[in-house]
Amino acid sequence: MSSRQDSGRVIPLPLISHHSASRSSVTCKYRCGNACQHEAPNTSGNAYFGDIVEAVLSRRGALKATGALALTVGGAAMLNGTAAAAPKPASTRGAVPGTDFAPVAPNTEDAVVIADGYQQGVVIRWGDPVVEGAPEFDFANQSAAAQEKQFGYNNDFAELIALDSTGGESLLVCNHEYTTESHMFLGYDENNPTEEQAKIAWAAHGLSVVLVKRQDDGSLKPATSRFNRRITLNTPFELRGPAAGSDLLKTSADKTGTTVFGTQNNCAGSLTPWGTILSGEENFNQYFANADTVTDPVAKERLGRYGFEGTDSTRKWERFDKRWDIAQEPNEVNRFGWIVEIDPHDPSSTPVKHTALGRFKHEGAAVQIADDGRVVAYTGDDERFDYIYKFVSNGQVKSGTTALARRHNMALLDDGTLYVAKFTGNSPAGEIDGTGKLPADGKFDGIGEWIPLASGKESFVPGFTAEEVYVFTRLAADKAGATKMDRPEDIQPNPVNGKVYCALTNNKNRGTEGNAGPEEANPRVGNKHGHVLEVDDDTTGTRFGWNLLLVCGDPNDPSTYFGGFDKSEVSPISCPDNVAFDRHGNLWISTDGNALESNDGLFAVPVAGPERGFVKQFLTVPKGAEACGPVVRDKLVTVSVQHPGEIDGHSAGNPASHWPDGGTSQPRPSVVAIWREDGGEIGRG
Repeated sequence: MSSRQDSGRVIPLPLISHHSASRSSVTCKYRCGNACQHEAPNTSGNAYFGDIVEAVLSRRGALKATGALALTVGGAAMLNGTAAAAPKPASTRGAVPGTDFAPVAPNTEDAVVIADGYQQGVVIRWGDPVVEGAPEFDFANQSAAAQEKQFGYNNDFAELIALDSTGGESLLVCNHEYTTESHMFLGYDENNPTEEQAKIAWAAHGLSVVLVKRQDDGSLKPATSRFNRRITLNTPFELRGPAAGSDLLKTSADKTGTTVFGTQNNCAGSLTPWGTILSGEENFNQYFANADTVTDPVAKERLGRYGFEGTDSTRKWERFDKRWDIAQEPNEVNRFGWIVEIDPHDPSSTPVKHTALGRFKHEGAAVQIADDGRVVAYTGDDERFDYIYKFVSNGQVKSGTTALARRHNMALLDDGTLYVAKFTGNSPAGEIDGTGKLPADGKFDGIGEWIPLASGKESFVPGFTAEEVYVFTRLAADKAGATKMDRPEDIQPNPVNGKVYCALTNNKNRGTEGNAGPEEANPRVGNKHGHVLEVDDDTTGTRFGWNLLLVCGDPNDPSTYFGGFDKSEVSPISCPDNVAFDRHGNLWISTDGNALESNDGLFAVPVAGPERGFVKQFLTVPKGAEACGPVVRDKLVTVSVQHPGEIDGHSAGNPASHWPDGGTSQPRPSVVAIWREDGGEIGRG
């Protein structure tokens, strides 16, 4: 690839405003490398959409290109987003099955605060034993050998995979997104970490698989089993798909470009229909050193578009392993930023990194099976002004969850077409003024198109080989003219209505000088509270309708919108992050960085009927913490409580929280279970 895209470079200037009201600088430092303190890596003008049309016409033929890239006026009418329903009389509010509970009030307590009539219990904490032979956790005497067998740090995405029809035994699978060394180690010196501290951190990343058993009182307890497993930065992964073996993925330790050790900064994820777990590698750039020593303009542009900058890394891992040093191993960075897949049913299996789904800051990926049996995977790139993608397989799914079916279906994600989304609003541009005021038709909605980027060994982006599309997907999507979004995070299909929901967390830079302004899919300037997108997709096709279900924030703020529901009755919600669904099709949303001066939490909202948009808060997490990875079952909810006590001015020597163990204990990221006191269904009166 030539160096024609000068707009891909990063200008590392600090912003006047960066951390949100409740997100500490220490969290930003260790989780994402202070991404919010720098200009967004996407400085492209996205002015090349005509080139894509021409390229697809030449490759696929005029008829197919027209179907893929053009939407007629009639098609626009057909694909309009769902209209907001009128509010229901107050006397029957909250009667929607799954959401019938008294909402929790915003608060700043150092506790998990749950709805009345429910009980809670910690399932597993950082350092608890996972693998047989793991020692009991000793905060003051940690070791890498112990952490390899213990529950990792900062649990994020979680899933429960039932092993029997009653749900009495399940596999709990958790991501461990990042490590906060200043809160993990007493007397930690960030300028001079020890090698053992680095190795503990390598072991604290990755994923955990652990058997959990439902107790008579409704709680969940971990147990020893043959399934239990820790996946860390020392675990071999297989690179698969069309970019596997590329020269762009080869290193001195792996001259084949097909094996990489570990996964890191794993954020959201999903359970596939065939029983495996998909997990997204997100802010991987922060772990690598010496990007500023690179002088080749093409390499520098590629690094800049992914946010690589500086010399020393935050954790200084490059001092103990050269793979974290870009100057010594320039391709190691290309081996992270993928969707990974693990088979929890087979602890001896090798996890996979799927190159066909593209490389960027994946929040996660979620799968939907189309009517023709093909697999459609949706994923978002969690960065200000980055994009939403989907992948459509060429092969068809094999039913069942046998080992044979799992192997067949995992391979589906290695062969198909990768697309990026372009959004168009239905309202005149003049009606989107950046204040959040609804346009004349009473809703933010429109149509969209999926722009093909690559399929197999064929690139649809002029000037890019297929390998370059997969490895430098952001740059290819820039040229394709994709729509710049406000931090697309978790994106999941609703199993009841088939629509796809995406949390867009925030983007304070929207509409600021030199950045993209408001548009109907991202309608607010300085968007600090985020919004939730609802997509009615043609699954394997290239067109979709969309609308905004929620424009988040204080209900008293005129810029907010709750699906048309009476705003005087909803819970305030800020910075949506993860999404999940109950069996009724209600959307559950966990938040990250609540900018309303209260703790983050978990919320439920109906997406259909007269209570569409009626947001109700189900729980809040302790101070300094983030609510992650919600799992919603008929009689059980679990939530990952990440980074409790991460508050500026505090550390392991001066903890701000003592959750979950109380007293003078150190805070420990943990998974919490919530169930009804009477054993009944969640959200049923």
